[in-house]
Amino acid sequence: MTKEKFIKSTIILMVGGAITKFLGMFIRIIMTRLVGLDGIGLYMLIYPTFSLFMTLSQLSMPTAISKIVAEDTHNNKKVVFTAIPLTLCFNLFLIGLIILIAPVLANQFLKEPRAYLPILSIALVLPFDALSNLLRGYFFGKQKMFPHVLSHILEQLIRLTLIILITPMLLKIDIIYAVSGLVLVNMASELLSIGILFVFLPKNFKLTKNDIKPSRENLKEILEIAIPTTGGRLIGSIGYFLEPIILTSTLLFVGYSNNYIVTEYGIVSGYVMPLLLLPGFFTNAISNALLPVISKAYIKNQKDYVKKKIKQAIIFSLLIGVPYTLLLMAKPNFFLQLFYHTEHGGTYLRIIGPIFLLYYIQAPLAASMQSMNLSKEMMYDNLKGILIKTVLLLLTSFLKIGMYPLLIATTGSVLVTTLSHYLHVKEKLEKSTNY
Repeated sequence: MTKEKFIKSTIILMVGGAITKFLGMFIRIIMTRLVGLDGIGLYMLIYPTFSLFMTLSQLSMPTAISKIVAEDTHNNKKVVFTAIPLTLCFNLFLIGLIILIAPVLANQFLKEPRAYLPILSIALVLPFDALSNLLRGYFFGKQKMFPHVLSHILEQLIRLTLIILITPMLLKIDIIYAVSGLVLVNMASELLSIGILFVFLPKNFKLTKNDIKPSRENLKEILEIAIPTTGGRLIGSIGYFLEPIILTSTLLFVGYSNNYIVTEYGIVSGYVMPLLLLPGFFTNAISNALLPVISKAYIKNQKDYVKKKIKQAIIFSLLIGVPYTLLLMAKPNFFLQLFYHTEHGGTYLRIIGPIFLLYYIQAPLAASMQSMNLSKEMMYDNLKGILIKTVLLLLTSFLKIGMYPLLIATTGSVLVTTLSHYLHVKEKLEKSTNY
């Protein structure tokens, strides 16, 4: 039964992920064609800030809830309603923080005054994103993947519709309002997602006063999982957040123009990376299905089964990742023209493509570490990877080699993080087997 659930969950998430990824790529194409290279460059400049605050807003509650619900040793409704008030209160704090720091981020760090309004727009999206992902964590723990898939697909469709309808009107005012609109459509899509997830709660779902009363015991267990997991993700988001700041500052210092930096960074972040990350729907599907399965098996001391599932996850990830990467490297201009109606970025794709073969197995390894209580080790691995990336980015930016420092730094980070994850998982399984 567990094997059938894992396969069924993986297939549902793969199919749903493929549809969602296709819609996401289509949205990116529409965005690029509507706002142009300048607009997508501005959007990608503030996106690391968006990503950082999205990571903060969730506090890794979805992962913690998924793991605890999968273990099925608690009142699951009480677990969820313990997490909701904490999440919402923390998001109110983040909204205030964004309002305070937005002028400094735009003018002093990103050196782009036009980024101020798009950064402010991020604040309105955070609580909706946090709550929808928290509910998804509950369904993941129950290994009920269809509500997540349906909500994501409809979420993408509403985003696409709003972008097509609203962006042309905002462009008539200013490119700044258009980019801000691209951020704000996420608020409507996440609100729709929350409504859909509530619809999929069991028909006999009932809440008692005891269910909605927060529990200190549950809160402690949630935070024991969430804090190191958030730390790991936060480290990655901080590194991503610092990426355009370091690049902009150093490249301006060595003589590159702001226009060159925004344009080339937009090409790498807006064209090249999304193409390379396209198989992410597959590896994420495996990882999301893997986490509750391994959590349940690990707590029952079924170590051989855990080892088997991790091996399967890595093999399946590479079966998709390897041929896709080879195809991209062989015909980069074809795919850039097909998706983005441009050939900018072909050389970048060929250079950075091979390292993503390692990146594709990073998500299953990370899910395995979370399932086996290795969240702290995962956080340290991410810290090592980001330190390597930051140092390489800073040093190589002074070499006057254009945007290639970003490729070098990304390569170093992926290599260190993935290999560290692999070694931790291997060590844990060997100890468990010997025991």
